[in-house]
Amino acid sequence: MTKRGWLTLGLALALCACGGGAGEADEKAITIWWFQWEPATGLQELGDEFAAETGIAVNVQQIPLSSYQDKVFLEFGNSRTAFDVVIGDSQWIGRGATKGLYEDLTDWLPTVVDLDTIHPRAARYLCEYPSGSGRWYAAPCETDAVGLAYRRDWFEDPAEKAAFEERYGYALSVPDTWEQFRDVAEFFHRPDEKRYGCAFPTGRSYDALTMGVQNVLWAFGGAWKDENSNAVDGHLNTPETAAAVDFFRELLAFGPNGAENLDYGRVLEVFTNGSTAMLLNYFAFFPGIHDTFGDDVGFAVVPAKDGRRVASLGGQGLSISTRIPDEKKELCKEFIAWFLKTETQRKWITKPAGFTANTEILTSQAFRDMTPYNGPFADSIDGMRDFWNVPAFNELMSETQKYVGMAIDEELPTAEALDKLAAEKERILRENGLL
Repeated sequence: MTKRGWLTLGLALALCACGGGAGEADEKAITIWWFQWEPATGLQELGDEFAAETGIAVNVQQIPLSSYQDKVFLEFGNSRTAFDVVIGDSQWIGRGATKGLYEDLTDWLPTVVDLDTIHPRAARYLCEYPSGSGRWYAAPCETDAVGLAYRRDWFEDPAEKAAFEERYGYALSVPDTWEQFRDVAEFFHRPDEKRYGCAFPTGRSYDALTMGVQNVLWAFGGAWKDENSNAVDGHLNTPETAAAVDFFRELLAFGPNGAENLDYGRVLEVFTNGSTAMLLNYFAFFPGIHDTFGDDVGFAVVPAKDGRRVASLGGQGLSISTRIPDEKKELCKEFIAWFLKTETQRKWITKPAGFTANTEILTSQAFRDMTPYNGPFADSIDGMRDFWNVPAFNELMSETQKYVGMAIDEELPTAEALDKLAAEKERILRENGLL
């Protein structure tokens, strides 16, 4: 999963030319594709260090997220891919594994890293297919989850605190529950003053609405499918899922104009322009938010309901293309083995949004103290969950975006939209031999 955002940052395409002629340099180089955002720039910086140590050049090519999925899978249609390593969305791994696109790393990976040092949620959703099977088709790269950012200066304003307590009967603080989140969003929503309560990813292209709504869905006891199978009917279209969608729609009333259709970048924009009290978005965007606001912004885990707190998983894994020569595969493995070393991961976490899956680092006080968002990220990772990652994920995602969107826009009653979505998902799964 995505998961997911598009900061417009310059391409970092430094290619280290080691050795003599161009042919020799190409033989000692690997190309990595990732989408265009800050972690890719940090990965290039590490790649330059690797090149200096080994003589193997690393070229991280950044592609706009809006076209990334299409470009990657079109490229897999060629006999030789232009990339050697692709950093694929979590949802792609089923397709990559079953269609022979991703190299099977199951036997090799344990020879270079202790698999027990990889956080089990990152392993399950970013690296293994089927989830929990122990078959590895990726190594963890950037681990991510949805978190909460809020205007600390607004929350700590004495006049605001007094007004909130008078109105709601309890102290204004970072919301721990979805009910508290609703109260805070309503309180700060002052459109006449161009102030708004909250913003979520709700865009209708690719996965933004799905990634936004499922933080509420799981907390309310809803689901996309049966916990132990691919059965959908009776598991997705439930009162709990309907209540979550209706509550999510209610929250959007406290957002800026167009709150029902915001891509990841627009969610960032309405927060960083100083108009919105709270946002939910991926932790990978939080370094830029902190750079903008400094101590005037705070970070927290997503809210809970009735003790259930679940964050949408984000992040991607490093997968080796099967459509490259064996010699290139060996160079890729050298880089991945180097990247997974704990000493390299300690460098990775110093890069903006270089969130690791290394459990030793994640559980360390040093990691928590490094930034104001690292602690909430570490507290989120144990409970994060992902959308479907089966080979038909794209069709499942498209229908989810469509029917949840129709419920949000009140084009269909929520229960009817969920019934139609459940039927469509079961049709897709049956047609693909997954049900």
